[in-house]
Order: sequence, then structure tokens, then C-alpha cells
Amino acid sequence: MTLIERLPPRDGALPVRLASPFQPGPPGPWGRGAAEALQRRLLHGATRWEALWRPGGGKMFGVLVVEAPGERLGFLSAFSGMLGGAWNVEGFVPPLFDPVARDAYWPAGEAELAALEARHAALLRDADALRAQGTPAAPALREVDTLRAEVEHLRAERSRALWRQVTQGYVIPNARGETQTLAALFAPRPPPGGAGDCAAPKLLAYAFRQGLTPRVLAEFWWGAPPLDGRRESGAYYPACDNKCGTVLPYMLQGLAVDPGPPPPSPVDGPRILHEDPWLLVVDKPVGLPTLPGRHAPSRDSVLVRLQPRFPDLSSAGFIQDLEPESSGLVAIARDAATRAALQRQFSRGEARQRHVSWVDGRVAGDSGVIDLPLRGTTHAPLEDCVDARHGRRTLSAWKVLVREDSRTRVEWVPALQLPQSLRIHAAHRLGLGLPIAGDARFGRPDARLMLHAEAMDFVHPRTGQRLEFTSAAPF
Repeated sequence: MTLIERLPPRDGALPVRLASPFQPGPPGPWGRGAAEALQRRLLHGATRWEALWRPGGGKMFGVLVVEAPGERLGFLSAFSGMLGGAWNVEGFVPPLFDPVARDAYWPAGEAELAALEARHAALLRDADALRAQGTPAAPALREVDTLRAEVEHLRAERSRALWRQVTQGYVIPNARGETQTLAALFAPRPPPGGAGDCAAPKLLAYAFRQGLTPRVLAEFWWGAPPLDGRRESGAYYPACDNKCGTVLPYMLQGLAVDPGPPPPSPVDGPRILHEDPWLLVVDKPVGLPTLPGRHAPSRDSVLVRLQPRFPDLSSAGFIQDLEPESSGLVAIARDAATRAALQRQFSRGEARQRHVSWVDGRVAGDSGVIDLPLRGTTHAPLEDCVDARHGRRTLSAWKVLVREDSRTRVEWVPALQLPQSLRIHAAHRLGLGLPIAGDARFGRPDARLMLHAEAMDFVHPRTGQRLEFTSAAPF
């Protein structure tokens, strides 16, 4: 059965080139016509899709105007993620993986992780009971702590292995007829959760496989706004950067596409604090990404700025990957042995990086440690970022430095870190419960995110000298 729907007549010529999916603003008349036709269908089935209007229940939908052989025009429809708890819904294009193949291993994998989580929780209870007994229980407590660490490690390994298996099941085509797995597109890093499940990749993949020519793409939000309030039903939004910023540039290779929006105004380049044949330490300014995207290798970033002077540098050498909104110190290895040695030092706590931030509100307590299992840190709603079953452990020590009437200056020393984990540790109710100032994702936007990596120390892998670096926070 064809999924192409009849396109209502529109005024104006059909665009010759596909507009960039990353260009903000509403689409032209052809895109609006297709989107409004899908919105009417959603309204007609309002009872079926009632969950979309529950608090935080809305989602992104997309339409793609396509040209079939014989110059026949129509449009395809898609939704992000799942709709009504299903990946396949009549009238919408399918996902980029085979749900039947996933069902062959996913339930067993989830059951194993659930069993490990239950075992971990039981060991935590045992440890609490032994601590209450005091010194006589110390040998038993050490044994329980050893078992808990083993279960924690096994749970993390199994979770990573299951996610690798999932991402290898996504087959991403492009307009040239080539394909890549989702895992390969993001390698050497694991893809973020939800990558490949947005509406635009689904639409383009179906069009390419059916021999249809994409002409106009439009994506809009439908239903209740997300809990952070940053979406409005019926409003059009560009493709996301953290997931689609890697997937869509690959898929559009071989297709006539208008250029994307111009990059932000240039910011100051990274300041080099240390340089030798084995490593660099740089001070990254706010607004500059640390690394470019895999399929946008010339995108402005610390790596791109440094490569003319240091052509041997690659993304693999970066020991830290600060998000564009933050600033501060980044260590970069220039060879594999140095990279492995530095990573080992940071993972063992033999090296450390200290961050400083302003937090909105007055923090209760003076210091502590936040230990949370996180998943989907770059895109999920705040509550969904903490996932006891599938999350990876993150650990941060914090200390109050200054209290003011409406904000608190906090020092952070992460031991186990994921992208944006400090922002989650600050904002989540199981952390400080207060967002970092200027955090547009979890709090209120401001001139900048008030988070800066201000100090770093480690032992030089080749010379054995202990090196210390500081960069005063610009706020």
C-alpha cells in the first residue's frame, strides 16, 4: 500500500532545490499545504491521539512533498520516536530499523538489565544495613561493596552492548544510493538516544528507497508543549543539531539542497596554554564547539581552528568535549599512547578537572557528591535523563563557594562524566534541584551558560612532571 497522500493544489512554483532542514522559520506554501493536511488528519483522529494533549505529551511531526515518476506529486507523513506506543502506524512511514529484528533481542536484553538493577539495589540495601552495624561489620561491608562494584560494571557493559546492537540495526541511506549504520555515522562515539528516530530521517529514507524525489520538507510540533515549554502546537521548527546534525548531512549527499543558515558570528579562537610534541592544553571560549560533526568536518570548532597549525590533530585526541555554551580548559593528546595514559588518569581520579558555575537560587548544604545514572543527556526532558535501568553512572563532587541573594557559586569536580551531566546534576531534583544560571535547556536563558572549566592537573605521560593549569572564569 502506498503511503503517498494527495497534495492539495497550491499557488506558486514548486522549489527546484530542497530547502535546508536546519533553516528556521515556516516553510513555503507547498510545505504548509502538506503540513495542514496532516494536521487535519490528526484533528479528525483526536480521540485516538488524546495522549498528545496530556502535559508534556506532544511531539514533532513531519511531512515531505515528493515527486514520483511521471511528475506525480504527493506527500509523506512521519512522527518522531513512537506514536501511541507503536513504531509502525498506518498512514506514516516506518522507522529506520526492523522492529521484528529488534524484538528478537530487546526484551531479553531489558530483562537482563532489570535483573542486574534489582541485584544492585539489593546490594545497596545490604551495604546500608552493614554500615549501621559499625566497625564489626567492616569486612562484610567491603565484600558487599566489591560485589556492588562488579554488578555496576557489568550493568554498564551490558547496557552499552545492547545500545551498540540497537544502533547497528539502523540502516541510513542517502541520495547517492549509499548506506551507513547509525553506529558508523557517529563513530567512534555512541549515537545519542533518539538519533535516527526524528521525522526528517524517516521521511528521507522512505523516499530514497521508493525512488521518490524529495522536494519540500516541513516539521512541526503537535499537542501539549514539552515540560520545558519551548514548543508550541502547530509551530514549525528546524531539524535538531545534536542528532540530525550528523544524520541529515549524510542523507542529503547527492541531492540539490539550499545552504543551511550561516554559522554564528565568529568567536575568539582557543588560547593555547601548553604545547609539546605529545599534548596540548587550550582554553576554549564560550560559543565555540569543541569538535565538528562527523559529516560536517569543516564546521567551526576548536579542532578546525587548530588543525592548520597542528595537522596531526583528530577528534579522538580530545580528552574533554565541552559543550559550545560552556568554556574553559581542554586537554588534547597528539598520539594514541598519550591519549590512553591521560584517559586512564582521569578515569582513576589521578587527574582532575575543576569547574565553577553560578546556580540560580540558594543551594541547601555546603558540599556533597551527586551520583546519578544518566541516559539521553543531550536531548531528553530533565526527569527522563535519570535512568536507573539503562543509565551510565555519573559522579560529581560539589562545594559552595559564595552565596548571594538569588544565586550560589558552586565548584564541581566530576569523576565520571557524560555530555551535559553537570547541568543535569545541578538542575535535577536528585541533584542540587537548581539549574545553572543561563541554562536555556533546564532553566532560564541568559547572556551565556555560567559554567567554566577553570582548573586541570595531571601527570605528563612522557616527562612524569605534574602539570597544573588555570583559567579564571569570565563571570
